[in-house]
Amino acid sequence: MKSIFNRITIAPNAFKGTLTAAEAALCIKHGLQKALPDATFVCVPMADGGDSTAAAIVDATGGHWVRCRVSDPLGRRISAQFGLTGDGRTAVVEMAAASGLVLLKPAERNPLITSTRGTGELIRAALAKKISRLLVGIGGSATNDGGMGMARALGVKFLDAQGGELPEGGGALDKLARIDIAGLDPRLKQIQMEVACDVDNPLFGPRGAAQVYGPQKGATPAMVRKLDAGLKRLAAVIKQDLGLEVEKLPGAGAAGGMGAGLAAFLKGQMRPGVDIVMEAVNLPTKLAGCDLVITGEGRLDGQTIFGKAPAGVAKAAQKLGLPVIGICGSLGTGAGKLAGVGFVASFSALEELMPEAELAKRAPGMLERCAEQVGRLLAIQNLAVQQRHTNNSP
Repeated sequence: MKSIFNRITIAPNAFKGTLTAAEAALCIKHGLQKALPDATFVCVPMADGGDSTAAAIVDATGGHWVRCRVSDPLGRRISAQFGLTGDGRTAVVEMAAASGLVLLKPAERNPLITSTRGTGELIRAALAKKISRLLVGIGGSATNDGGMGMARALGVKFLDAQGGELPEGGGALDKLARIDIAGLDPRLKQIQMEVACDVDNPLFGPRGAAQVYGPQKGATPAMVRKLDAGLKRLAAVIKQDLGLEVEKLPGAGAAGGMGAGLAAFLKGQMRPGVDIVMEAVNLPTKLAGCDLVITGEGRLDGQTIFGKAPAGVAKAAQKLGLPVIGICGSLGTGAGKLAGVGFVASFSALEELMPEAELAKRAPGMLERCAEQVGRLLAIQNLAVQQRHTNNSP
């Protein structure tokens, strides 16, 4: 008799700080194989606009990586990369590759001076490949400059009341008087741009970029107030000079206001990152014919249902009537809400509390062992069904 779990799709997000989505999928597969040796596994690494977005799309389309020299958040020259899809028509840029918090030591975090210029340089390099579509994943940034550095790298000028150019960093935005887009790279008019975003924060205010995300980027309370005022000023000048309203645009506050910058200066269309990735990897096709879906990421909690990759996977599976199991690093408050988007059960792979450095080393083994235990539960179910079939046979 055929097993009821004969074909399983494994579609996790990255386990931030420990495993990429592809690595996580492989660990889960290895664990399940120990308990279900006859099953077929389909690995589909996922993302939602943050880490691993480019990798998921590049791998799914048979694309490749392009390396170039760009500025890090403090203006130092580093090597970074963007992805090109297999047909060469779409470039995928991850903001974190050039402007990410991971590029700075804790003592270097200062959103008053950090800049998104490097992301603009990555976009400029992608334009040289004669693409027709650009996907920009915004997440994990070290910046709060409203995309000023990014736009400046592409030809936009940000001027003070005396006509001088503002210095880099979000701390200068409260002095902004005029935006000059005359020098904006004309190649941008020839491409379709989409911005992968997993939050809906407005540009400024209590839920804005500075007040919600500024502290994790090194901002003190005084810095947060200055940065928030700067983003408010940016919105006013964008309306004044470009005739665009970004103040309440959902996602405008993502990545230190990068959402607003990409929408205002590059005409980027904001979309849930998980939707973009699901389309690129053709997830519905990968789910067709499978019996079970396993997804997850570093933490599953009540916030997961709001645009995160595991929820997107679960909703896609739910449409096909497929059960979904979550495997994560830790389960947080509100994890019970996951049942509403199709999860039948969720498991934490964390075996004990440990320092972050040790967690990175032990994560693969813990994830594999957790997946093996999940597989053993599935094997018991398979056995029970087979026994009932045998007992009911004439």
